[in-house]
Amino acid sequence: MSALTVREKLAVLSDAAKYDASCASSGAAKKDSLESGGIGSTEGMGICHSYAPDGRCISLLKILLTNFCIYDCSYCINRSSSNVRRARFGIDEVVKLTMDFYRRNYIEGLFLSSGVVRSPDETMGEMVEVARRLRLEEKFSGYIHLKTIPESSAELVEQAGLYADRLSINVELPTDEGVKRLAPEKKPETIRLSMARLRQKMEEKAEPTLKTKKRERFAPGGQSTQMIIGADKTSDDGILHTSARLYGSYHLRRVYYSAFSPIPDSSSSLPLQKPPLMREHRLYQADWLMRFYGFSQPEILAGSSDGMLDLAIDPKLGWALRNRGQFPIDINRADREALLRVPGLGTKVVAKILETRRHRRMRLEDVGWICQSIAKLRPFIIAEGWSPGALTDKAGLREKIASSCEQLSLF
Repeated sequence: MSALTVREKLAVLSDAAKYDASCASSGAAKKDSLESGGIGSTEGMGICHSYAPDGRCISLLKILLTNFCIYDCSYCINRSSSNVRRARFGIDEVVKLTMDFYRRNYIEGLFLSSGVVRSPDETMGEMVEVARRLRLEEKFSGYIHLKTIPESSAELVEQAGLYADRLSINVELPTDEGVKRLAPEKKPETIRLSMARLRQKMEEKAEPTLKTKKRERFAPGGQSTQMIIGADKTSDDGILHTSARLYGSYHLRRVYYSAFSPIPDSSSSLPLQKPPLMREHRLYQADWLMRFYGFSQPEILAGSSDGMLDLAIDPKLGWALRNRGQFPIDINRADREALLRVPGLGTKVVAKILETRRHRRMRLEDVGWICQSIAKLRPFIIAEGWSPGALTDKAGLREKIASSCEQLSLF
């Protein structure tokens, strides 16, 4: 068998990395090559962006170091028993690709993950070496995200944090039972221990040193994780419960949700069809309710009969329809926390409302001018000259709002 060219390796290993959603560069400390004397930047000119289906703005070289793997996780296309084309980058090849792509304005940084070859420490060591060379030898100041291996040593993970902007450790699946059944070679307790150590190290580095009085640079973009949804029967309520626990226990920057995709020659324990992509989208929306809108995890689906998010309407609207007794809310008098619970009002819109009403009372059309659309708002707010009356409790309200907000499919 002839050796693969770099172009062929790139085709194989970039395609193999497409299942990893946790590659957004939000939250990284802003750096500029003018200050470092090197090359690369996470802001300013020279960055060519692309957009993921969920709206994330990304321009990263997203690859695996290798898709060879000693583990045999049932849901993974790169599992050891999978009949896929294999490839492996050398350290020099990844460094050169990253620098060449940046010089051509294709990327703003690197997202590097890998299958595990021979041992977790050996593979993790190679990824750390890629980041080290980029930072110290190439003077690369762009964004670097490393997907760390939970079974690797704490020393290697610590070294990774010195060079990477963000580190992530996959929890794989929403429940321990799911991991033990579909990825029996991986241990949930090992994953959690690695995440806890990483959080502890970040907190240590966040304290100013006695000697320099400065904070040491260590993974300034924080840590994130990813879980596969739809590979087991965990409900959306169960998934959000796991996410809330992860946010609280490990101070994660993000939890990413990746819809399970059926793979060739898969285990009979896996579903034959992938879950609707809308389910992934609704989970992200519910996740934002917990992170930015003041919702606790239990209340998002409280009152739901099956613990699943409604795919036809967004989670905040679903919550409002199940809690109509808390509406309508006076747009001119309610506090920020109450306004954030109104369907159709985002954080920026609420900020504009609070600013505008300092100067005058707002009418329904004023709110519509800020929001661009008031289809969701009408039944849930009181404004100057407007009251929804019995509309809030109307029996067919869900169907009416859902039809008015329906969009044409892009595909």
